[in-house]
Amino acid sequence: MFLRDDPFEMSEDDPIPDLIPEPPPGFARSSGRGQFSTHNGPYFHKPVAEGLVSQAFYALPRHTNGIGLVHGGMLSAFSDGLLAAAVGFGTGKVGVTIHLSIDFLHMARQGDWVIGESRMTRATKDVAFAEGVLRARGVDVVRASGVFKLMDRRG
Repeated sequence: MFLRDDPFEMSEDDPIPDLIPEPPPGFARSSGRGQFSTHNGPYFHKPVAEGLVSQAFYALPRHTNGIGLVHGGMLSAFSDGLLAAAVGFGTGKVGVTIHLSIDFLHMARQGDWVIGESRMTRATKDVAFAEGVLRARGVDVVRASGVFKLMDRRG
């Protein structure tokens, strides 16, 4: 039984925010995301500047694999949302992933701020393309690119 209407929406009495230090300069807590992202977050964002979308998350124990590294599935899911945000900003439409390419370049660890930047590279009437990078401790961790089917907000 859930005590809140939305079991994945964090409340002020959740313990997780106590585990997260101040976000990097310019970042604020994101809200209004779907349940999958809310459950895997919390995520943070910066205002879009010159088409560059910036988002971040603090690597909690639940984001890691058995050896304390941020799980590749977490990095992939975060990259997917980051690229989709760039497409949404660039087109004003929802982008549904039809292809996602991930290159794992280095490791992120529990306790790292993982910061992603992405931008839409081009769009047609029906599809858009985006690319991005995730960094931890100033080192590139993931390089990602994706192709997104464009839809209006109703699906």
